[in-house]
Amino acid sequence: MTRVFLTGSAGFIGFHLSRLLLEEGFTVHGYDGMTDYYDVRLKERRHAMLLQHPNFSATEGLLEDQALIDRVAGEFRPDVIVHLAAQAGVRYSLENPRAYLDANVIGSFNVLEIARRHGVQHLLMASTSSVYGANEEMPFRETDKADTQLTIYAATKKASESMAHSYAHLWHLPVTMFRFFTVYGPWGRPDMALYKFTEAILGGRPLDIYNHGEMYRDFTYVTDLVKGIRLLIDAVPVRPESAAEIAPGDSLSPVAPYRVVNIGNSDRVKLTDFVDAIEEATGRTAIRNYMEMQKGDVPATWAEASLLQSLTGYRPQTDVRKGVAEFVAWYRAYYAR
Repeated sequence: MTRVFLTGSAGFIGFHLSRLLLEEGFTVHGYDGMTDYYDVRLKERRHAMLLQHPNFSATEGLLEDQALIDRVAGEFRPDVIVHLAAQAGVRYSLENPRAYLDANVIGSFNVLEIARRHGVQHLLMASTSSVYGANEEMPFRETDKADTQLTIYAATKKASESMAHSYAHLWHLPVTMFRFFTVYGPWGRPDMALYKFTEAILGGRPLDIYNHGEMYRDFTYVTDLVKGIRLLIDAVPVRPESAAEIAPGDSLSPVAPYRVVNIGNSDRVKLTDFVDAIEEATGRTAIRNYMEMQKGDVPATWAEASLLQSLTGYRPQTDVRKGVAEFVAWYRAYYAR
């Protein structure tokens, strides 16, 4: 039975991935700081549900607590580590950049260290589409140069990618980085657009739509995302003998067992169409407050996901209207709305 040490298990994505792994017979130990970036009660509810499963256990602790995370990993003896925990949010990084350095750089370093010390079979780490920054050629490909990050959040995620590559090279540690593209769905984060828009529409309040609606996102439904991560656990990268062995389009490093993989729906959706989908699901009309572009934001994201498909045989494909309807149904049930 494969043992997975999963950071961020009380988070939106970590909760869904933990449930999937438990359903498939994995043993999972979660590690989560339960920080108050958003309502801790939501995190506690997710963890409480996971703790009902006999193969799930958890520790509450910060990524920055190197002694604690090392001790817990040593006691659990993981075969695989999935590192999802991070300080999230593009906009909050403008207000509190140090939180991102602490969690996303120091915290990721500590995870790399436990992976090295305990010789795990595979380390999988979350990155973000935000690392593509000012890149304009779309869809974004893993082999594209990504050196123009526009926020501290994105910069810290790119730093974790670079650190992970060095560990893969120095210690022959198999590492897969996955870049997420605007994940949404039930149990989502309250700071994300779908949550805030649904809350505003059901409350009869205006919702802020930036860049006058000329925004496009590659929305990825959360169950599609975690299925992709689950399948990537088995796609362990192997350092090639030479660069000539690397297939076209593969981001595999020529000097390390290291790979970057996009997980996205490969479909750009206009923000106003996304709002239309929420209106349809709620049966309410939104009060739209069109605004200028917000600092640090990008007008569009769009994933090229063929590498994920070639590695796993899988490609996310949930239609955004179906996914939004699932979220709205969950939101109404959870808040009795």
